[in-house]
Amino acid sequence: MTQPRPAVRQMIDRLIAFDTTSELSNLALIDWVEGYFAEHGVPTRRTFDASGAKANLFATVGPEIAGGIVLSGHSDVVPVAGQDWDSDPFQVVERDGRLYGRGTSDMKSFLAAGLALVPEMLSRTLSKPIHFAISYDEELGCIGVGGLIADLKANLPPPALVLIGEPTDLKIVNAHKGVNGFQTAVTGRPAHSSQPQRGASAIVAAARLISFIDEMAREHKAAPPADTRFEPPYTSFQVGEIEGGTALNIIPAHCTFKWEFRAVPGDDIPAILARFERFAQETVLPELREVAPEANIVTESLAAVTPLAPEAGGAAEQLLRLLTGQNATYAVAFGTEGGLFQEAGFSTVVCGPGSIDQAHQPNEFIEISQVVACETLLRKIIDWAAA
Repeated sequence: MTQPRPAVRQMIDRLIAFDTTSELSNLALIDWVEGYFAEHGVPTRRTFDASGAKANLFATVGPEIAGGIVLSGHSDVVPVAGQDWDSDPFQVVERDGRLYGRGTSDMKSFLAAGLALVPEMLSRTLSKPIHFAISYDEELGCIGVGGLIADLKANLPPPALVLIGEPTDLKIVNAHKGVNGFQTAVTGRPAHSSQPQRGASAIVAAARLISFIDEMAREHKAAPPADTRFEPPYTSFQVGEIEGGTALNIIPAHCTFKWEFRAVPGDDIPAILARFERFAQETVLPELREVAPEANIVTESLAAVTPLAPEAGGAAEQLLRLLTGQNATYAVAFGTEGGLFQEAGFSTVVCGPGSIDQAHQPNEFIEISQVVACETLLRKIIDWAAA
Protein backbone atom coordinates (compact mmCIF):
# COMPACT_ATOMS: atom_id res chain seq x y z
CA MET A 1 0.00 0.00 0.00
CA THR A 2 1.23 3.51 -0.85
CA GLN A 3 2.50 5.28 2.24
CA PRO A 4 2.98 8.96 3.01
CA ARG A 5 6.51 10.29 3.02
CA PRO A 6 8.25 9.53 6.33
CA ALA A 7 8.42 13.26 7.10
CA VAL A 8 4.66 13.57 6.72
CA ARG A 9 3.96 10.52 8.88
CA GLN A 10 6.36 11.78 11.55
CA MET A 11 4.68 15.18 11.51
CA ILE A 12 1.24 13.60 11.94
CA ASP A 13 2.56 11.60 14.89
CA ARG A 14 4.03 14.75 16.43
CA LEU A 15 0.93 16.93 16.10
CA ILE A 16 -1.47 14.25 17.34
CA ALA A 17 0.72 13.80 20.44
CA PHE A 18 -0.19 17.32 21.59
CA ASP A 19 -3.42 17.18 23.59
CA THR A 20 -5.01 20.34 22.27
CA THR A 21 -8.54 19.63 23.46
CA SER A 22 -10.33 22.98 23.29
CA GLU A 23 -10.61 23.33 27.06
CA LEU A 24 -6.79 23.22 27.30
CA SER A 25 -4.04 25.58 26.16
CA ASN A 26 -2.63 24.98 22.68
CA LEU A 27 0.65 26.79 23.38
CA ALA A 28 2.78 23.64 23.52
CA LEU A 29 1.84 22.83 19.93
CA ILE A 30 2.21 26.46 18.83
CA ASP A 31 5.63 26.71 20.48
CA TRP A 32 6.79 23.55 18.73
CA VAL A 33 5.50 24.59 15.30
CA GLU A 34 6.94 28.07 15.68
CA GLY A 35 10.31 26.51 16.56
CA TYR A 36 10.04 24.30 13.47
CA PHE A 37 9.46 27.34 11.29
CA ALA A 38 12.35 29.16 12.97
CA GLU A 39 14.70 26.26 12.18
CA HIS A 40 13.83 26.81 8.53
CA GLY A 41 14.10 30.60 8.65
CA VAL A 42 10.37 31.14 8.15
CA PRO A 43 8.93 34.29 9.82
CA THR A 44 5.90 33.88 12.07
CA ARG A 45 3.36 35.99 13.95
CA ARG A 46 1.19 35.14 16.95
CA THR A 47 -2.15 36.49 18.09
CA PHE A 48 -3.45 35.52 21.53
CA ASP A 49 -6.72 35.12 23.35
CA ALA A 50 -7.48 37.44 26.27
CA SER A 51 -5.88 35.09 28.80
CA GLY A 52 -2.69 34.54 26.83
CA ALA A 53 -3.15 30.78 27.21
CA LYS A 54 -4.07 30.18 23.58
CA ALA A 55 -2.60 31.50 20.34
CA ASN A 56 -2.98 31.58 16.60
CA LEU A 57 0.13 31.27 14.44
CA PHE A 58 0.65 32.79 10.99
CA ALA A 59 3.71 32.02 8.87
CA THR A 60 4.83 32.92 5.36
CA VAL A 61 7.03 30.76 3.15
CA GLY A 62 8.36 32.62 0.13
CA PRO A 63 8.21 36.31 -0.76
CA GLU A 64 6.42 38.62 1.69
CA ILE A 65 4.25 40.18 -0.98
CA ALA A 66 0.56 40.36 -1.76
CA GLY A 67 -1.02 37.29 -3.31
CA GLY A 68 -0.40 33.63 -2.80
CA ILE A 69 -2.43 31.14 -0.81
CA VAL A 70 -3.19 30.50 2.84
CA LEU A 71 -3.22 26.90 4.06
CA SER A 72 -5.57 27.21 7.02
CA GLY A 73 -6.36 24.78 9.82
CA HIS A 74 -7.27 24.72 13.50
CA SER A 75 -5.04 23.29 16.21
CA ASP A 76 -7.76 22.32 18.69
CA VAL A 77 -9.59 19.00 18.89
CA VAL A 78 -12.78 17.87 20.61
CA PRO A 79 -12.71 15.95 23.91
CA VAL A 80 -12.23 12.20 24.16
CA ALA A 81 -13.85 11.96 27.60
CA GLY A 82 -16.64 9.38 27.69
CA GLN A 83 -15.64 7.85 24.36
CA ASP A 84 -14.63 4.21 24.02
CA TRP A 85 -11.26 4.20 22.25
CA ASP A 86 -9.35 1.04 21.34
CA SER A 87 -6.01 2.84 21.65
CA ASP A 88 -4.47 6.00 23.12
CA PRO A 89 -6.22 8.89 21.31
CA PHE A 90 -3.03 10.96 21.39
CA GLN A 91 -0.75 8.34 19.91
CA VAL A 92 -1.16 7.47 16.24
CA VAL A 93 -1.84 3.81 15.55
CA GLU A 94 -1.72 2.40 12.01
CA ARG A 95 -4.18 -0.36 11.29
CA ASP A 96 -5.75 -1.66 8.07
CA GLY A 97 -4.58 1.23 5.93
CA ARG A 98 -5.75 3.86 8.42
CA LEU A 99 -4.15 6.17 10.96
CA TYR A 100 -6.10 6.31 14.22
CA GLY A 101 -5.92 9.19 16.70
CA ARG A 102 -7.75 12.29 17.84
CA GLY A 103 -7.38 14.89 15.13
CA THR A 104 -6.15 12.59 12.38
CA SER A 105 -9.16 13.50 10.26
CA ASP A 106 -10.18 16.77 11.93
CA MET A 107 -7.73 18.21 10.97
CA LYS A 108 -4.11 17.76 11.97
CA SER A 109 -3.18 15.53 9.03
CA PHE A 110 -3.72 18.45 6.64
CA LEU A 111 -1.54 20.71 8.77
CA ALA A 112 1.08 17.99 9.15
CA ALA A 113 1.34 17.41 5.41
CA GLY A 114 1.77 21.12 4.80
CA LEU A 115 4.39 21.53 7.52
CA ALA A 116 6.34 18.50 6.35
CA LEU A 117 6.59 20.04 2.87
CA VAL A 118 8.10 23.33 4.11
CA PRO A 119 11.66 22.23 3.18
CA GLU A 120 10.40 21.40 -0.31
CA MET A 121 8.74 24.82 -0.55
CA LEU A 122 12.00 26.49 0.48
CA SER A 123 13.97 24.51 -2.10
CA ARG A 124 11.92 26.15 -4.85
CA THR A 125 11.98 29.76 -5.95
CA LEU A 126 8.46 30.77 -5.08
CA SER A 127 7.00 33.72 -6.96
CA LYS A 128 3.89 33.63 -4.81
CA PRO A 129 3.87 33.12 -1.02
CA ILE A 130 2.45 30.08 0.72
CA HIS A 131 1.07 31.08 4.11
CA PHE A 132 0.11 28.92 7.08
CA ALA A 133 -2.74 29.95 9.39
CA ILE A 134 -3.09 27.80 12.53
CA SER A 135 -5.92 28.82 14.85
CA TYR A 136 -7.28 28.02 18.30
CA ASP A 137 -10.83 27.29 19.48
CA GLU A 138 -12.39 26.49 16.13
CA GLU A 139 -14.29 23.69 17.82
CA LEU A 140 -15.88 26.19 20.21
CA GLY A 141 -17.39 28.21 17.39
CA CYS A 142 -14.51 29.57 15.31
CA ILE A 143 -13.61 31.88 18.19
CA GLY A 144 -9.88 32.21 17.71
CA VAL A 145 -9.29 32.87 14.03
CA GLY A 146 -10.85 36.33 14.12
CA GLY A 147 -7.76 37.75 15.79
CA LEU A 148 -5.52 36.20 13.17
CA ILE A 149 -7.63 37.59 10.33
CA ALA A 150 -7.68 41.08 11.89
CA ASP A 151 -3.88 41.03 12.26
CA LEU A 152 -3.50 39.78 8.71
CA LYS A 153 -5.65 42.57 7.28
CA ALA A 154 -4.04 45.29 9.37
CA ASN A 155 -0.38 44.39 9.16
CA LEU A 156 0.46 42.04 6.28
CA PRO A 157 0.26 41.97 2.48
CA PRO A 158 -3.10 40.40 1.63
CA PRO A 159 -3.13 36.84 0.28
CA ALA A 160 -5.19 36.11 -2.80
CA LEU A 161 -6.66 32.77 -1.78
CA VAL A 162 -7.50 30.73 1.30
CA LEU A 163 -7.68 26.93 1.41
CA ILE A 164 -9.41 25.54 4.52
CA GLY A 165 -8.17 21.97 4.94
CA GLU A 166 -11.18 20.57 6.79
CA PRO A 167 -12.03 16.93 5.98
CA THR A 168 -13.97 16.80 2.71
CA ASP A 169 -12.41 13.64 1.21
CA LEU A 170 -10.47 16.19 -0.87
CA LYS A 171 -13.65 17.22 -2.66
CA ILE A 172 -14.09 20.92 -3.39
CA VAL A 173 -16.58 22.55 -1.02
CA ASN A 174 -17.67 26.08 -1.87
CA ALA A 175 -20.57 26.45 0.57
CA HIS A 176 -21.43 25.47 4.12
CA LYS A 177 -24.14 26.25 6.61
CA GLY A 178 -23.80 28.80 9.37
CA VAL A 179 -23.78 27.58 12.96
CA ASN A 180 -25.62 29.46 15.69
CA GLY A 181 -25.17 28.19 19.24
CA PHE A 182 -26.85 29.36 22.43
CA GLN A 183 -27.15 28.74 26.15
CA THR A 184 -30.52 29.23 27.80
CA ALA A 185 -30.66 29.54 31.59
CA VAL A 186 -34.02 29.15 33.36
CA THR A 187 -34.50 30.37 36.93
CA GLY A 188 -37.53 29.20 38.88
CA ARG A 189 -38.19 28.77 42.60
CA PRO A 190 -37.28 25.77 44.79
CA ALA A 191 -39.79 24.05 47.06
CA HIS A 192 -40.35 20.70 48.70
CA SER A 193 -41.73 18.31 46.12
CA SER A 194 -44.76 17.67 48.37
CA GLN A 195 -45.70 21.36 47.90
CA PRO A 196 -45.55 21.93 44.16
CA GLN A 197 -47.86 24.94 44.43
CA ARG A 198 -45.05 26.83 46.21
CA GLY A 199 -42.38 26.17 43.59
CA ALA A 200 -41.72 26.95 39.95
CA SER A 201 -39.86 24.16 38.17
CA ALA A 202 -37.00 25.37 36.01
CA ILE A 203 -36.65 21.90 34.50
CA VAL A 204 -40.29 21.74 33.41
CA ALA A 205 -39.96 25.20 31.86
CA ALA A 206 -36.75 24.15 30.11
CA ALA A 207 -38.51 21.04 28.81
CA ARG A 208 -41.20 23.22 27.27
CA LEU A 209 -38.56 25.36 25.60
CA ILE A 210 -36.74 22.29 24.30
CA SER A 211 -40.03 20.93 22.98
CA PHE A 212 -40.52 24.22 21.14
CA ILE A 213 -37.06 23.88 19.58
CA ASP A 214 -38.06 20.39 18.45
CA GLU A 215 -41.25 21.82 16.98
CA MET A 216 -39.23 24.33 14.94
CA ALA A 217 -36.94 21.52 13.83
CA ARG A 218 -39.89 19.47 12.58
CA GLU A 219 -41.31 22.46 10.69
CA HIS A 220 -38.02 23.14 8.90
CA LYS A 221 -37.55 19.46 8.09
CA ALA A 222 -41.03 19.30 6.57
CA ALA A 223 -40.43 22.29 4.28
CA PRO A 224 -36.85 22.27 2.97
CA PRO A 225 -35.93 24.95 0.44
CA ALA A 226 -35.94 23.89 -3.18
CA ASP A 227 -32.75 23.08 -5.10
CA THR A 228 -30.48 23.01 -2.07
CA ARG A 229 -27.21 21.05 -2.19
CA PHE A 230 -27.00 20.57 1.57
CA GLU A 231 -27.44 17.29 3.39
CA PRO A 232 -29.70 17.51 5.26
CA PRO A 233 -31.36 20.06 2.95
CA TYR A 234 -33.09 21.99 5.74
CA THR A 235 -32.10 24.11 8.72
CA SER A 236 -31.44 21.66 11.53
CA PHE A 237 -31.75 22.09 15.31
CA GLN A 238 -30.09 20.25 18.18
CA VAL A 239 -29.97 20.39 21.99
CA GLY A 240 -26.56 19.16 23.11
CA GLU A 241 -26.34 19.69 26.87
CA ILE A 242 -28.72 20.09 29.81
CA GLU A 243 -28.13 20.49 33.53
CA GLY A 244 -30.51 21.23 36.37
CA GLY A 245 -31.95 20.28 39.71
CA THR A 246 -30.39 19.27 43.02
CA ALA A 247 -32.44 16.32 44.34
CA LEU A 248 -35.42 14.16 43.46
CA ASN A 249 -37.59 15.70 46.18
CA ILE A 250 -36.74 19.36 45.47
CA ILE A 251 -38.54 21.35 42.81
CA PRO A 252 -35.61 22.63 40.71
CA ALA A 253 -34.79 26.32 40.81
CA HIS A 254 -32.29 26.24 37.96
CA CYS A 255 -31.88 24.55 34.60
CA THR A 256 -29.46 25.38 31.79
CA PHE A 257 -29.29 23.87 28.34
CA LYS A 258 -27.21 24.47 25.22
CA TRP A 259 -28.70 24.33 21.77
CA GLU A 260 -27.92 25.24 18.19
CA PHE A 261 -29.31 25.53 14.72
CA ARG A 262 -27.49 25.25 11.39
CA ALA A 263 -29.17 27.45 8.86
CA VAL A 264 -29.31 27.01 5.12
CA PRO A 265 -28.78 30.17 3.08
CA GLY A 266 -31.95 32.20 2.83
CA ASP A 267 -33.32 31.33 6.27
CA ASP A 268 -33.81 34.36 8.49
CA ILE A 269 -31.45 33.67 11.41
CA PRO A 270 -32.59 36.61 13.60
CA ALA A 271 -36.22 35.61 13.01
CA ILE A 272 -35.58 32.07 14.24
CA LEU A 273 -34.04 33.33 17.47
CA ALA A 274 -36.75 35.98 17.86
CA ARG A 275 -39.44 33.31 17.59
CA PHE A 276 -37.80 31.27 20.35
CA GLU A 277 -37.46 34.37 22.53
CA ARG A 278 -41.12 35.28 22.07
CA PHE A 279 -42.23 31.84 23.19
CA ALA A 280 -39.87 32.01 26.17
CA GLN A 281 -40.81 35.52 27.26
CA GLU A 282 -44.51 35.64 26.37
CA THR A 283 -45.64 32.07 27.10
CA VAL A 284 -43.28 30.19 29.44
CA LEU A 285 -41.94 32.99 31.65
CA PRO A 286 -45.32 34.50 32.62
CA GLU A 287 -46.45 31.12 33.90
CA LEU A 288 -43.31 30.78 36.01
CA ARG A 289 -43.83 34.28 37.43
CA GLU A 290 -47.37 33.49 38.54
CA VAL A 291 -45.66 31.66 41.42
CA ALA A 292 -42.16 33.14 41.34
CA PRO A 293 -41.90 36.81 40.35
CA GLU A 294 -38.12 36.44 40.45
CA ALA A 295 -38.18 33.78 37.72
CA ASN A 296 -36.25 34.48 34.55
CA ILE A 297 -35.21 33.02 31.20
CA VAL A 298 -31.96 34.30 29.67
CA THR A 299 -30.48 33.16 26.36
CA GLU A 300 -26.95 34.09 25.36
CA SER A 301 -25.02 33.44 22.18
CA LEU A 302 -22.18 30.92 22.39
CA ALA A 303 -21.19 30.67 18.74
CA ALA A 304 -22.03 32.36 15.48
CA VAL A 305 -20.15 30.66 12.66
CA THR A 306 -20.43 32.62 9.44
CA PRO A 307 -21.69 30.56 6.48
CA LEU A 308 -19.56 30.11 3.38
CA ALA A 309 -21.27 31.19 0.19
CA PRO A 310 -20.40 30.16 -3.36
CA GLU A 311 -18.35 32.82 -5.12
CA ALA A 312 -19.21 33.55 -8.74
CA GLY A 313 -15.94 32.86 -10.54
CA GLY A 314 -14.19 32.51 -7.20
CA ALA A 315 -10.40 32.43 -7.58
CA ALA A 316 -9.89 29.83 -4.85
CA GLU A 317 -12.44 27.46 -6.35
CA GLN A 318 -10.98 27.94 -9.82
CA LEU A 319 -7.48 27.11 -8.62
CA LEU A 320 -8.63 23.93 -6.86
CA ARG A 321 -10.56 22.88 -9.96
CA LEU A 322 -7.42 23.37 -12.03
CA LEU A 323 -5.14 21.49 -9.64
CA THR A 324 -7.48 18.57 -8.88
CA GLY A 325 -9.22 18.21 -12.22
CA GLN A 326 -12.57 18.19 -10.43
CA ASN A 327 -15.60 19.82 -12.01
CA ALA A 328 -18.11 19.21 -9.23
CA THR A 329 -18.41 21.32 -6.09
CA TYR A 330 -20.24 20.50 -2.88
CA ALA A 331 -22.06 22.10 0.02
CA VAL A 332 -21.72 20.74 3.55
CA ALA A 333 -23.71 21.06 6.75
CA PHE A 334 -20.73 21.52 9.06
CA GLY A 335 -19.18 24.91 9.70
CA THR A 336 -15.60 26.06 9.16
CA GLU A 337 -13.50 29.19 9.51
CA GLY A 338 -13.94 29.70 5.78
CA GLY A 339 -16.92 32.02 6.15
CA LEU A 340 -14.87 34.38 8.30
CA PHE A 341 -12.03 34.54 5.78
CA GLN A 342 -14.57 35.11 3.01
CA GLU A 343 -16.33 37.80 5.03
CA ALA A 344 -12.94 39.54 5.38
CA GLY A 345 -12.61 39.69 1.61
CA PHE A 346 -10.49 36.62 0.83
CA SER A 347 -11.53 34.14 -1.86
CA THR A 348 -12.01 30.90 0.08
CA VAL A 349 -12.66 27.24 -0.55
CA VAL A 350 -12.73 24.15 1.69
CA CYS A 351 -10.84 21.03 0.61
CA GLY A 352 -8.93 18.66 2.84
CA PRO A 353 -8.13 15.01 3.50
CA GLY A 354 -10.27 12.70 5.59
CA SER A 355 -13.98 12.36 6.16
CA ILE A 356 -16.22 14.43 8.40
CA ASP A 357 -17.91 11.11 9.24
CA GLN A 358 -14.89 10.28 11.41
CA ALA A 359 -14.57 13.71 13.05
CA HIS A 360 -15.43 13.85 16.77
CA GLN A 361 -15.89 10.06 16.88
CA PRO A 362 -14.18 7.47 19.10
CA ASN A 363 -11.41 5.75 17.13
CA GLU A 364 -11.20 8.73 14.77
CA PHE A 365 -9.13 7.82 11.73
CA ILE A 366 -7.93 8.96 8.33
CA GLU A 367 -7.33 6.71 5.37
CA ILE A 368 -3.63 6.64 4.48
CA SER A 369 -4.63 7.04 0.84
CA GLN A 370 -6.17 10.40 1.75
CA VAL A 371 -2.90 11.57 3.31
CA VAL A 372 -1.00 10.58 0.17
CA ALA A 373 -3.55 12.37 -2.03
CA CYS A 374 -3.22 15.47 0.15
CA GLU A 375 0.56 15.43 -0.38
CA THR A 376 -0.04 15.31 -4.12
CA LEU A 377 -2.37 18.30 -3.97
CA LEU A 378 0.04 20.32 -1.84
CA ARG A 379 2.89 19.62 -4.26
CA LYS A 380 0.71 20.96 -7.07
CA ILE A 381 0.16 24.08 -4.98
CA ILE A 382 3.94 24.42 -4.60
CA ASP A 383 4.31 24.13 -8.38
CA TRP A 384 1.65 26.82 -8.82
CA ALA A 385 3.38 29.12 -6.32
CA ALA A 386 6.73 28.60 -8.09
CA ALA A 387 5.39 29.28 -11.59
